[in-house]
Amino acid sequence: MSAASPGAQAEQRAAQFLQQQGLKPVAHNYRGRFGEIDLIMQDGATLVFVEVRLRRSADFGGAAASIDARKQQRIIRTAQQYLAGLAHVPPCRFDAVLIDDSGVQWLRNAFET
Repeated sequence: MSAASPGAQAEQRAAQFLQQQGLKPVAHNYRGRFGEIDLIMQDGATLVFVEVRLRRSADFGGAAASIDARKQQRIIRTAQQYLAGLAHVPPCRFDAVLIDDSGVQWLRNAFET
């Protein structure tokens, strides 16, 4: 059995971190027509779509800079596809969990629709 990829390990670390903050897991690696959402979590009544970014260094802007406008649009469209399958659409937000040499950083409301 092979070891998990660094990206999969980062997603697992992010999920554990968010659970320690009180969020509950809903889905992991949700794939839709437009892309993938790393984690979907529940924060009280709010459904949270989470992008996990792993960066070995801060070169080229670090983890946060890697979530550009194009990536945000893919995440938003994939989230809309996920929400279309629900009977009731709850309040939602888009968060990012950034993992680099300095640790884990959680950005709530990392971007808006």
